[in-house]
Amino acid sequence: MKKLSIYIFLAILLVNSCVVNKKYQYLQNDDVNVKSDVFPKDSVLRVYNLDNFEYRLQPEDIISVQFFSLSPEEFNFFVLKQNQTSGGNKFQNPTSTLINGYLIDEEGAVEFPVVGTIIIKGLTVYEAQNHIQGIAKKYLESPIVEVRLLNFRFTLLGEVNREGVYNNLNNRINVLDAIGLSGGFTDYADKSNVKIIRQNGNKAEVYYLNLLDENFLDSPKFYVNQLDVIVVPPLKQRPYQIYFGKNLALAISSVSLLLLVLNLYVR
Repeated sequence: MKKLSIYIFLAILLVNSCVVNKKYQYLQNDDVNVKSDVFPKDSVLRVYNLDNFEYRLQPEDIISVQFFSLSPEEFNFFVLKQNQTSGGNKFQNPTSTLINGYLIDEEGAVEFPVVGTIIIKGLTVYEAQNHIQGIAKKYLESPIVEVRLLNFRFTLLGEVNREGVYNNLNNRINVLDAIGLSGGFTDYADKSNVKIIRQNGNKAEVYYLNLLDENFLDSPKFYVNQLDVIVVPPLKQRPYQIYFGKNLALAISSVSLLLLVLNLYVR
């Protein structure tokens, strides 16, 4: 009876410590453990309409603004300003690039020499580019303006392979891209309860995402926002596999050794 109880206990422990495919495979749609020949090849199975996400600039963003003109450089005060801040060095490290960028102030504005203050809060990068270019036409001949967001960043914590704060020059990045930049999930990640902490003005909004469900592609939270914190919790199997399993193996080995020693002495 005691042996049966031990076997039952070990069986329950084994089941609880296993991570099945339904908790592991991304973006499922009733296709877990299904034979590959079930799905037609070279055919569109499903279509999802992704949101037309465009990040809008906000205070504390740092942008790069490059001006080009057909007019002589000595009369182009924009270019002179850029050369002064960059030191004429085209190859700068990321820190230098951020320092030389334009910081959007609390009012959502940036200041340029001669032109003065330009409000760009709430505009997309391309809208800000067109807005600044329209103003630059008053001072430059056929100006071309390029605007880039330099400090689009988000944080990844928990069961990912590389925790940290990530900076990206691409401000159109989705949650799966962000996870990929961290090296992906660990084997113990709970992909069904990924937490997003999103700043919205003076508030912090909390969302939970299920990355096991293919319908996540339809989610309005598919894209990462500036300053998002993505927290990946562990599966309940994690303590079993990391701590309890190892300790159990050590305990069984110790008991086996003890029984072997006692058996030798008894003889």
